[in-house]
Amino acid sequence: MMTRISTCLSLCERTDVMKYAKMLGLGLMVAAMTTTGCDKKADPSKADEKKGSKGAEHAPHGKGPNGGVVFDLGKYHAELDIKHDKKEMYILILGNDEKTPVAVAVAAKELTVTTKDTKGKKGEVVKAMTIKLRPVDEKDGKATRFIGTDDGLGIEAEHSGAITGEIDGKPSSGEFKEE
Repeated sequence: MMTRISTCLSLCERTDVMKYAKMLGLGLMVAAMTTTGCDKKADPSKADEKKGSKGAEHAPHGKGPNGGVVFDLGKYHAELDIKHDKKEMYILILGNDEKTPVAVAVAAKELTVTTKDTKGKKGEVVKAMTIKLRPVDEKDGKATRFIGTDDGLGIEAEHSGAITGEIDGKPSSGEFKEE
C-alpha cells in the first residue's frame, strides 16, 4: 500500500514538474519574440555598435513613404497602409531609413494581421479582423509587399493590432496603431 502511495506521489510530482517546465519554456519563447525590433523609447543620440542589428537606436516612427503607419516587424521596419475604397490592406517591408523598400526582399509566404475592435470615423462599429496578407511582388520566394482584403476595411477607422508571420525562416511579429 505504501509503495502505491509513494509511486503515485512520485508520478504526480513529475507531472507537476513537466507542467512547470513547459510553462517556463513557453514564457521564455514569448519573451524572446517580444524583445525583437527597435526600442521606441531609446535615446536617438546613442549609437548602437552591435553588428547585424537594425542600426542605431532611433526616435519613434513617423509616416511611411505612402502615408501609412511605420512599425517594427521582427528585425525590419514596415509600413501598413489601408485603401478603404478597395477594402485592402498592404504591408511594405522597409529599409533602415524607414522610407524605401528593403534592397533585398524577404522570404515570407504570408503575414497575418489581427486588428482590434474600433469605431469608424462616423461612429460605426468595426469588428476585429484577421486578415491574411500574401506577397504581391514575389520573385524566387521573396517579396517586399504583401496585400490582403476584408470587407471591414471599407469603413474608415484608426486600426490597431498585431502582425505575425515567418520572415526569412524566423518567427516575426510587430504591433501597429494608426493615428
